[in-house]
Order: sequence, then structure tokens, then C-alpha cells
Amino acid sequence: MNAPQNHANLDHWQERVDLAAAFRWTVRLNMHEAVANHFSLAINEDGTKFLMNPNQQHFSRIKASDLLVVDANDPDTLNRPGAPDPTAWGLHGGLHRHCAHARCAMHVHSPYATVLACLKDKRLPPLDQNCAMFFNRVAVDDAYGGLAFEDEGNRCAQLLSDPKVKTLVMGNHGVIIIGDTVAETFNRLFYFERAAQTYIMALQTGQPLAFLSDEVAEKTAREIEDYPEQDIRHLAELKAILDEEGSDYAR
Repeated sequence: MNAPQNHANLDHWQERVDLAAAFRWTVRLNMHEAVANHFSLAINEDGTKFLMNPNQQHFSRIKASDLLVVDANDPDTLNRPGAPDPTAWGLHGGLHRHCAHARCAMHVHSPYATVLACLKDKRLPPLDQNCAMFFNRVAVDDAYGGLAFEDEGNRCAQLLSDPKVKTLVMGNHGVIIIGDTVAETFNRLFYFERAAQTYIMALQTGQPLAFLSDEVAEKTAREIEDYPEQDIRHLAELKAILDEEGSDYAR
């Protein structure tokens, strides 16, 4: 379980680098929360073995070589040296165990998504283009049951069983985003927080809101899903900025 210090013999190096970059940029966007929250990325065919951030290490310091390799089917995981955070194990272990299509998962308590999760009506309506991106593609959990230890993690995983649904608003908690790759998942995380920000700020005006029709919202969501390579280029640009700054994320 201990993260190796020399990356020469580490497998899945590019995936590690991508995930480390996502951690670093999440801090830039102020979507992290102290040393809590966690990202994971499946590295075997059935998705049960995955990379994850070390226990309570600040996102701003995580390097590619720091990432743990965790097996969702290993019941002794939390008893091993260098074990992950128990809530990270509960939430991500359950997700990778029950949802093979969830190759990458990012859980944060980002400000606007968390505000949305605290409203009586936690749905994100199609208010603008970013909001429409998530039309009919978000699950809402209204049954928060405490910290995401194993039982709670398994319960949350069931809410993402539909492959079309890649965002879970965790009621009174935060949000979890899934995807096929780090780039796809981080791009979706970025836009969900932006969409939630637009909606929450629009509510604060107290003015009537002009929602898109269901037809236009669904058309927009499909067009964004088919838009070529935006997620790949988004992450590539973020890594380029980190590289230019001399960041050690890729070590």
C-alpha cells in the first residue's frame, strides 16, 4: 500500500500524471476541502483495482508517484500499512466494486455544488448552456446517512448504476462525478461546479428565471457529449500550465 518513491518501475504512469494534475487544479479552483475529498481511477479491466490519493494528503502536494493502488475486493485494505482514508475506501471502494463503468470518480465538497446539495430541491434545472449539459444526467441522493464508510458508500454506488448518469448530487454532502478518463471526469466536475454557481447566483437575484425547454436542453446535452476532444484539450492545457510553472505534480 505504501506509495513508491521512484517512478521508474511504476505502472500506469500517464494515468498517475493526469490524476495528479487534476488534484493540483482542483485546489486552484478552490473545490478542495482541507485534507478531505478523494479521486480514484480504475486500472484493471473490471475496475476493482484503482489509483487513489494518500490518506489526508493535501491536494496541492500530491504527486503522481504518491498515488496508492487499492483493491476494492480486498477486505483487509484498511488494516494494511499506508491504507487510504476510511471514507475514501467506503465511497470509492463501493463505487468501483458495483459500477464497472465508473472508471474514474471524483468526490468534492465544492462550494456551489454543495449549496445545491443543501437545497430542498437539489435538482439542477436547464438555466443556461452549462446547466443543460447535465439535463437528465444527474442523480440526486436525498438520504444522507453520515460519513461515507462502507455501507454508505455501497448505498451511494447504487445511485450511479445507470451508465447515462455520471453525476450524483449527494444530499447535504457534496458531489461525485464519474467518467471513463481523468480528462472526461475532471472536465465534467469543472462544468458542474460552474453550472451550480450560475444557478445559485441566479436564485440570489430573486428575479424570475428563464429556463430552457426540455427539448433544447436535451439537444444541448447531446451536442456537448459529441463535442470533439474538449476534455482532452482542457486537461492538456492545465498540465502545460503546471509544467511551465515548474510544478512537481508529474514526479
